[in-house]
Amino acid sequence: MRSKVETIWMEHYKELERFIFSRLKDTDITNDVLQDVFLKLHGKIDTLKNEEKIKPWLYRVTRNTIADHFREQKFSANTDTMASESEINANERFAGCVQPHINKLPDIYKEALIKTEFQNYSQLQLAEELNISYSGAKSRVQRAKELLKGYFKQCCNISNDKYGNILNFDVKKDCKLC
Repeated sequence: MRSKVETIWMEHYKELERFIFSRLKDTDITNDVLQDVFLKLHGKIDTLKNEEKIKPWLYRVTRNTIADHFREQKFSANTDTMASESEINANERFAGCVQPHINKLPDIYKEALIKTEFQNYSQLQLAEELNISYSGAKSRVQRAKELLKGYFKQCCNISNDKYGNILNFDVKKDCKLC
C-alpha cells in the first residue's frame, strides 16, 4: 500500500519535472532539484493545512527549491560569471517593490496575476475557478501585467538586458511605493 507522500509524488512528479526543466534546461540539474523537492515534500507534508491546495503548495516548494539552486550556483560560481554586485542590488531593490505594486492592482487583476504567476495556476485553471471563459482569463492576466508594467514605468527607471534581467533600477523621487 502506498503512503500519502508516494501517492502525491506519483500524481505530480512528471509535471514538476517538466516545470523544473523548463527553467533549468539541464537534465542532471533538473533531476537533482526534483529529488530535493521530493525530500522537502516528504519532510514538510505535515505543514500542509488544506489538502485541496496540494498542487499550489507543491509548486511553491518547487519554485523555492529552484531559487535555492540559483542561490547556491551564485555562491559557487567564478567571479567572472557571477552577477555584479550592482546587478544583485538592483534585483533586490526591485523585488522589494513588486508586492506593493501588485497590491495596487484592482482585485480582479491582482487575483488573476497572483494565481497564474505565483501559485502556478494555468490560465485554463483560473478560468474554471473564476467561472469565466478561457479568453476572459487570458485577457485578465494580460491586463494585470500591462497595468503592473505601467505602475512600474510611472514609479521607476528600469533598464534590462535582452533576457529581461534587471541591469539598473532607480526609484523616481515621487514614488511612494518603493
